[in-house]
Amino acid sequence: MSVITNVNNFLNGIVWGPVGLALLFFAGLWMTIRTNAFQIVHFHHWMKRTIGAIFTNKHVTKHTHKEDRAISQFQSLCTALAATIGTGNIVGVSTAIISGGPGAIFWMWIMALLGMMTNYSENVLGIYYRRKNNKGEWSGGAMYYLSEGLGAKKNCKIIGKVLAILFSLFCVLASFGIGNIAQVNSIAGNMQSAFSIPTWATGIALVIIGGLVIVGGIKRIASVTEKLVPFMAVIYIVGALVVVFAHGSAIPAAFASIFRGAFAAKAVGGGIVGYGIKSAITWGFKRGAFSNEAGLGSSVMVHSSSNVKEPVQQGMWGIFEVFMDTIIVCTLTALVVLTSGMVNLDTGAMASDVPGSALVGQAFGAVFGNVGPMFIAVAILLFAFSTVLGWSHYGTKSIEYLFGEKIVVPYRLIFVCMSFFSATMDLTLAWDLSDTFNGLMMIPNLIGVLALSGTVVKITHNYINRTFHGSTEEPMLSAYADIQKMQEQAKEK
Repeated sequence: MSVITNVNNFLNGIVWGPVGLALLFFAGLWMTIRTNAFQIVHFHHWMKRTIGAIFTNKHVTKHTHKEDRAISQFQSLCTALAATIGTGNIVGVSTAIISGGPGAIFWMWIMALLGMMTNYSENVLGIYYRRKNNKGEWSGGAMYYLSEGLGAKKNCKIIGKVLAILFSLFCVLASFGIGNIAQVNSIAGNMQSAFSIPTWATGIALVIIGGLVIVGGIKRIASVTEKLVPFMAVIYIVGALVVVFAHGSAIPAAFASIFRGAFAAKAVGGGIVGYGIKSAITWGFKRGAFSNEAGLGSSVMVHSSSNVKEPVQQGMWGIFEVFMDTIIVCTLTALVVLTSGMVNLDTGAMASDVPGSALVGQAFGAVFGNVGPMFIAVAILLFAFSTVLGWSHYGTKSIEYLFGEKIVVPYRLIFVCMSFFSATMDLTLAWDLSDTFNGLMMIPNLIGVLALSGTVVKITHNYINRTFHGSTEEPMLSAYADIQKMQEQAKEK
């Protein structure tokens, strides 16, 4: 066991250490530069075409007919948000503040701003290189743009295939870890502490409910998440806003503490040593990436199941996904903690010694009384369960790529049954391993994104020219359609 722990610590140090975080930062910065800061320059456009379109374009929310295995754009967003809006938005943010000080939130914002373009690029490539399986379902993700995109480059066929296999393998393992063990364990622990519900009872309930949804595949998962995600997000946002505005006079000081802490070279005014720039950057980047998953290549697998045809359109949903997860939900969690007196806003020192998992509950309790911790327990239940649903699809697509469609149903059954053991066992090592496998997905995925950045730029410029400059050039919609078109043109010549 000690050998496994040592190997895990070594790998975790690589993927979530300075090297991995630097790679994640560089990828987001590179794609931002190469697309001329699309997420900033065209802010109004992508907001209008995503959250705005929900109210103006019925095609965005319209369900596909029964025979069509694709899902709507709104369903793909909700399923992706189901996987990203999880315990990281509550526990992860409070842990970042405890370990990195209020300044960690600033660097979380920076990682999110750059991560928008990483997520955008993943989804553009996901739509462009996706294909349909024998059931008529769309299959897309890093494994496909690694094998078909990177693999199509000169002398890169083998490396593209190897990286695709590694990504899929890491994703399957991560689906059991971060997508099941970490989430279900949090649910069971919170239900026991808040409502005295035995962990075994929670485990059985999650196996039954999860089984009814997950075994039904992406259509059923999407139909649940499109109802669950808006509900849980609105309820949490409203509750958080009540807490923040109840301490409205502390809001300016909270923001001042965030900006001051982001650039504090050392502890000041008796604050805890370690709340310096390095600590703030490390924890801000780490928790930001852990929360919105931009750069991991995970959510692209569900975005690729959308009925959209335009790669950039789904890319913009990817931008909004990161915006919603980190800029909105994570920021509100941070303000809840900072305005509630849990942190000394002058020094950055913690005024409470409770762990991250209870910090937000205590902050809610200051306004809602005994209902506060119960509210957070229910929020974690909804957030974590939705994450389980989203990651079950990620694991499904990865196992399908590795072994074919025949293994999908057995995988789903094992995944569902795993929930019982996740709820009832001490899974400390499994928690650590899940963090590592989650991070390991990032390496092959970012290699693919950076190697195919030219393709993302071409597709983006094609869209911008047609949308803003009246160009009549043909849209770039699918790699396979483009290849077929070139082959037909070659025959005509």
